[in-house]
Amino acid sequence: MNARFYQEMAEWWPLFSPPEHYVEEADDLLRRLAPLPPPGTATMLELGSGGGSLASHLKRQFKLTLTDLSEGMLAQNRAVNPEAEHIAGDMRTLRLHREFDYVLVHDAVCYMTTLADLQAAIETAAVHCTRGGTVIVLPDYVKETFTPGTDDGGEDAPDGRGFRYLEWKWDPDPGDTTYIVDDAFLLREANGDVRAVHDRHIEGLFPRATWLKAFEAAGLSAKTDLDAWGRDVFFARK
Repeated sequence: MNARFYQEMAEWWPLFSPPEHYVEEADDLLRRLAPLPPPGTATMLELGSGGGSLASHLKRQFKLTLTDLSEGMLAQNRAVNPEAEHIAGDMRTLRLHREFDYVLVHDAVCYMTTLADLQAAIETAAVHCTRGGTVIVLPDYVKETFTPGTDDGGEDAPDGRGFRYLEWKWDPDPGDTTYIVDDAFLLREANGDVRAVHDRHIEGLFPRATWLKAFEAAGLSAKTDLDAWGRDVFFARK
């Protein structure tokens, strides 16, 4: 994983992907998990929880344990979700020696660029899921749904800072298991100074069947469905 954005630029995360961007996605996820137990009675572990934007909409329902490889992102996460437990760790190797009712892996799973990485992350999810529990994994793409293209956005802060980005997704070698995301960032400081930053991310891309085999190898019975945005949502039972 290219850690530049998630480390030295982590303080800009709230202007790149704030909680208000995740309202519809969180509602969709909760609807898919229904029927749910009473709020606050079930536990959820999120692997690769980033800045906590999605988790901010789940904490009313679950007791959250939020993990991430980046200390910078965990700092942002703690500010948004102070009620949750926060733990630094790699989703490929993390072992908390505890089990949870739900284990969630959002788009951070895209940084699993080899089959070994993917299998390790799913194995971590399985190890931490209680018998009869649910594992949910939401990659940005599987091989069958990837399309190259661009996105843009950004937000302004009350202190005068501003953030804008252009994100370019492309796949130079359709025969391998990765694609490239090139980000161009414009960062405006509170005093009006603006600087440009290029950040490249190498992300994993696997066929749907490979995902399902990885779940099976981890002892999970999985199925997939497309969400409202055309993305695969993998649900697995232990």
